[in-house]
Amino acid sequence: MPSSETFLSAAIHSLTRATEFVVIVVGKNEAALAPIIYADGASLVVNPDPSRGQFSSLQVGLREVLNHGRDAAMVTLVDRPPVSSVTIHALREAFATAEQNIWAVIPEFSGKHGHPYLIGREMIEAFLRVPATSTARDIEHGHQKHIQYVAVDDPLVAVNINTPEDYAGLVTRSSQNF
Repeated sequence: MPSSETFLSAAIHSLTRATEFVVIVVGKNEAALAPIIYADGASLVVNPDPSRGQFSSLQVGLREVLNHGRDAAMVTLVDRPPVSSVTIHALREAFATAEQNIWAVIPEFSGKHGHPYLIGREMIEAFLRVPATSTARDIEHGHQKHIQYVAVDDPLVAVNINTPEDYAGLVTRSSQNF
């Protein structure tokens, strides 16, 4: 990640290589994030009640995806670093060639499932049918037979950035790879 990019802008850039429509769900942080989101060519949608939890933001974002006439979405979390373009291509290819009963493709690195993952209309609808207090993991586990795991050679699919120390470690690792 170049030093001039923010974590958010790097995520947007990684996804815009794969799609023309990137939507970021914001809450009370809209004023701080809107300039970055718009400057980097993404769309913004506001979760009117982020106190309902992370899953409610996913639902807000997925409704926006459907409102824009899309039948699939690549989903990632704010605390996940951008993955390689090779990984994104592998997920898109796996989804495009999957059997009809596959509703989602999820990357896997060293036995750990991660992000971003790609979901089709059926999984989007499954996420939207449940209460906002649900979790994506519970819905995914309830539809396990419709998920295909894709082995990737990208450790970033399984990385969470939850603390300043996690972020510093990511930056150090990234600078060593360039």
